[in-house]
Amino acid sequence: MAALETVLTTAGGALSAGVGVMLGAVLTRRAQDRHWLRDRQLAAYQDLLREYATFVMIMSRAYADRSGWEYDWACWSSALVSASLVAPAPVAEEIDRFSAAVGDFLRVAGDGRDPRTAPIDREEFDRIMRAPGRAQLALVNAIRLSMDRDAGMLTRWLGGSLSNQG
Repeated sequence: MAALETVLTTAGGALSAGVGVMLGAVLTRRAQDRHWLRDRQLAAYQDLLREYATFVMIMSRAYADRSGWEYDWACWSSALVSASLVAPAPVAEEIDRFSAAVGDFLRVAGDGRDPRTAPIDREEFDRIMRAPGRAQLALVNAIRLSMDRDAGMLTRWLGGSLSNQG
């Protein structure tokens, strides 16, 4: 009987250790996957907001200087797709709204409009930047919330949108 108890105790201990190792591996893998996704999300969001700030600055300078401007729209499209691929649904919805607001802005300030021959003054530029600015703020707050439930909401947009909050 002592031998059976020893075998059962040893087998039980080995089984418990094996289950613990397997459970630890599964939990570690899940944590690594979440960490990897979070890193990808943050990089994609940074790229998207960087591209937005880049073309807004290019356009703003062109209108202020009454000069031509060029921007590689493939970078913007790529940043939109990349961010949408890794974003949770609420953030992806804000990305879509942000993209639509930027599209509306571009219809007024971009498509075929030449700042050398049809300039927009600073006040008008600021006015048409308000909708993309509000959409950017909503997107940034959705991103912050998705990254950290305790992150406070911003009340003013920072960078990218050059206008006042009006």
